[in-house]
Amino acid sequence: MEEEKESEQNDQNTLESQPNSQPTPLSKNAQKKLLKQQKWEAKKAEKKAQVKEQKMKEAERKRKEWEERLSSCASEEERLKLIESRRELRKERMEKRAEEKEDKVQRLSKAKEFGQNIVIDLEFADLMTNSEIHSLVQQIMYCYAVNRRCTSPGHLWLTGCRGEMEIQLQRLPGFDKWIIEKESQSYIDALQDQKENLVYLTADSETVLDELDLKKIYIIGGLVDRNRWKGITMKKASEQGIQTAKLPIGSYLKMSSSQNM
Repeated sequence: MEEEKESEQNDQNTLESQPNSQPTPLSKNAQKKLLKQQKWEAKKAEKKAQVKEQKMKEAERKRKEWEERLSSCASEEERLKLIESRRELRKERMEKRAEEKEDKVQRLSKAKEFGQNIVIDLEFADLMTNSEIHSLVQQIMYCYAVNRRCTSPGHLWLTGCRGEMEIQLQRLPGFDKWIIEKESQSYIDALQDQKENLVYLTADSETVLDELDLKKIYIIGGLVDRNRWKGITMKKASEQGIQTAKLPIGSYLKMSSSQNM
């Protein structure tokens, strides 16, 4: 009996000595922001469904319109001419899209050598929930799409791309064909020969970035945290001994929430 009691006491002591693995509870302000984000995402999904339904209706309307045009043809010859005309129009559209796609590929390939290097630091995945990681992945996809359409795009880097972050990115259609740099290691290792040119963009910096320098490599913290980890990117940059700067967002936009870069 005494041995059993001693064993139970040891187990209790072991449990008490283990660190609390429960996440820090959100503040009331953070909970409100999270609820607001969830409502926004629900509204976004509803709007997406409405747009999809509208596209289906529009496709059905065009199909009926086309059938009516065919049925109104006075002869088989006129009907064949109409079909051929439509086929040529489709061919022209496809060729134009292919040309535009090739132009985008050439611009992104040129940016790899001459464009502004921009790093998205993905080493904060362990500080985010799966939902927050998903939100970040969507933002990265949007960034790539916008950059791809630019006449003078930058060259994007994804560093620290591993684990759950990499899994979710791989689910994006065509991700493997993106013209970017994908690194599983940290930017500090991947770009160690360029350390003097690394600049972490953080709102906590005292240096305001008024002009971009093509020689510099600007780093953006890939973190969706509802302000749970304030100052974390500034602290990381300081510990690594790299430069920091903040964008002059407040000079051009009125922000309703905190700035992150």
